[in-house]
Amino acid sequence: MKCKMMLLAATAAIASPGIAQDISVVGSWSSLPLNQQYETPFWTEVLPAASGGKLNVSMTTHNQMNLGVGDVFRLLGDGVYDVAMTVADYAVADAPELEGLDVPLLALSADEARAMVDAARPMVADIFQDRFNSHLLAIAPYPPQVVFCNAEISNLDDLAGKKIRASGRMTAKFLEALGAEGVNVSFGEVPGALQKGTVDCAVTGAGSGYSAGWWEVSTHLLPIPLGGWDSVVTAMNMDKWNALDGDTQSLISDQIKANFEDPAWASAQDALTTDIACLTGNGDCPIGDSHNMTLVSVSDADFTRARDVLVGTVLPDWADRAGQDWADRWNASVGATVGVTIAN
Repeated sequence: MKCKMMLLAATAAIASPGIAQDISVVGSWSSLPLNQQYETPFWTEVLPAASGGKLNVSMTTHNQMNLGVGDVFRLLGDGVYDVAMTVADYAVADAPELEGLDVPLLALSADEARAMVDAARPMVADIFQDRFNSHLLAIAPYPPQVVFCNAEISNLDDLAGKKIRASGRMTAKFLEALGAEGVNVSFGEVPGALQKGTVDCAVTGAGSGYSAGWWEVSTHLLPIPLGGWDSVVTAMNMDKWNALDGDTQSLISDQIKANFEDPAWASAQDALTTDIACLTGNGDCPIGDSHNMTLVSVSDADFTRARDVLVGTVLPDWADRAGQDWADRWNASVGATVGVTIAN
């Protein structure tokens, strides 16, 4: 009788639909719009529904887990969780070649930024496979990384001599080339640092600064993308990815592009306009109260000087860190897209 029951149970298991896959997801900063508007709805609602119940997703964020931002992709590669997303610049200590994804000042619009990202995507996929044992799923933007200052500035040259929190290593190198002092301060500590004078300025997305209340401790906003677009990479542990059947892989790839990546990019340019209006009071603020930061005009001379510093100093410095093979790949992909070549 016992054997018969076991046989019936085994037959039922074979005949029943496949057991649902559990996926554990670690999102980016929970307080910011990218997570609230796109990441969390996609992983907790859209994808499970599209799978017809075949995918069960549990989700948290790296700040809710108190993870060090530099540990997010390391732990993903170790299989501590299945999917993770955070700013690519947080991982450059382990993968200096990844700095080439989000170069400051080469993209002044969301369309230009996405063209750069699409050109860089094969490189990024290889980096995540080799460095983090992970499969690249998506690259989405934070808004352009602009400059908040608790000091009077009127142009790019006024940043010289100031202590500035950078949003990534390449941005820090750029600021140093301008004569500023790069200061390492975590995102959450910036308001206190600006208030106490530990830093004079700080770089982050306009929307991130608005959400985090940087307008309370800053007086001037320089809307030049000194920190690029702070690309957020979403990746899945490679062992988990390889364990999924082809149909499930295709479902995830198709859904994340259509219902996460594409909408996030589509809103990026309008979000910047809205965020600047909300921070400065120059225009309508549909997302909340507007504030009165001074909007600093960016001149053609500022852009020209910035591009000269980037091409003449910052990119060659990165090529030395990443290696010539990566510089050559960048020249043939991202560089060709934006019309910039890193000289050998």
